Amino acid sequence: MAIGQTIRGLRSKQGLSQEAFADEAGVDRSYMGGVERGEHNVTIINLLRICRALDMTTSDLLRRAGL
Repeated sequence: MAIGQTIRGLRSKQGLSQEAFADEAGVDRSYMGGVERGEHNVTIINLLRICRALDMTTSDLLRRAGL
């Protein structure tokens, strides 16, 4: 849940819709929504894609999520 909430907050700060962000990250929009709501476990490859779209390292994202 913490990772999804953190991703949602960072995406919103960038002013991107969920659909635009998912497209930029190279993941399906419905999957992205599930990740943000904590309904899907994010795979490592998708976590790397999401972090690239957020222009941050995976360790920075995990740190921001409190993990």
